[in-house]
Amino acid sequence: MGNLPSQRVMPAFPFHTVAVDFAGPFSILNRKGRGATASKCYMCLFVCFRYKCVHLEAVSELSKDAFLSALRRFVSRRGKPAEIYSDNGRNFVAAAKEVTEFFKTNPVLSDFAVDENIKFTFIPAYAPHFAGLAEAGIKSAKFHVKRVMGHANLTFEELCTLFTQVEAILNSRPLYPLSSSPHDLLPLSPGHFLIGRPLTALPAPSLEEKNFTSLDRYARIEKIRQHFWRRWQRDYIGELQQRSKWRTSRGNLRVGDLVILADDNAAPLHWHMGRVLRLFPGPDGVARVAECLTARGLVRRAFTRICPLLEVEENP
Repeated sequence: MGNLPSQRVMPAFPFHTVAVDFAGPFSILNRKGRGATASKCYMCLFVCFRYKCVHLEAVSELSKDAFLSALRRFVSRRGKPAEIYSDNGRNFVAAAKEVTEFFKTNPVLSDFAVDENIKFTFIPAYAPHFAGLAEAGIKSAKFHVKRVMGHANLTFEELCTLFTQVEAILNSRPLYPLSSSPHDLLPLSPGHFLIGRPLTALPAPSLEEKNFTSLDRYARIEKIRQHFWRRWQRDYIGELQQRSKWRTSRGNLRVGDLVILADDNAAPLHWHMGRVLRLFPGPDGVARVAECLTARGLVRRAFTRICPLLEVEENP
């Protein structure tokens, strides 16, 4: 495995260097009510190289014009990136040629292009691991969106709303402790780099037990969002733990570590954070239970329900 590229480790603004990829198709309706016809649309994903921030756009087709429109919406909201990494899709290659030719042939922007040009970089063919960030983002978004939507046909506006809410869920994931203070329960998330504070969601009643066909269209989108949150946050915590077998010790938690407590009933965009206050070793001297300080008070959990944000050092 090679070293990380400089764009992954050098400080810069969010979305200064991005990777882009498409996912889909998703089925949408041209209007509400009876007689509506279904068509296809796609998800365009932009992911920041440095801070893992995610931006999702709904596009109507896999064409150069559709991608350019999505790129313009992305630039208008997130700022113009200096470099875009993508695979060798024909829409990406055509868009790259059009953007670069526009800067070169327009005399008014000739000086502007020197400093503000967007550089497109294409990965080698048949090498998706060269765009691991984009592939991981597609996996997080598409894998569960396709499954929680099922056979529900949304309009383009409703699908844009769902993609935006999924984007907020992905950007709320904890990455690192904000400080080493034992009383600080806030983690660093991609949302901090976007708005300077954690992303939050409007409160809504739980709809997961409701019948999908008995809900109105707005409530259906909320049910899909809650279903996505429930499935994705479980997978995210499982990936952080990365436990295949328990044959060897991977290190113990330490007092003061910031951890995520697995909570099957957590509300969307709400992560149950805690600080380890006390460890309970067993007869063999190995701790498997910890007492954590949370915003709700003291709770005691087994290590299987605790996920540390920092990599735990192996025992000497």
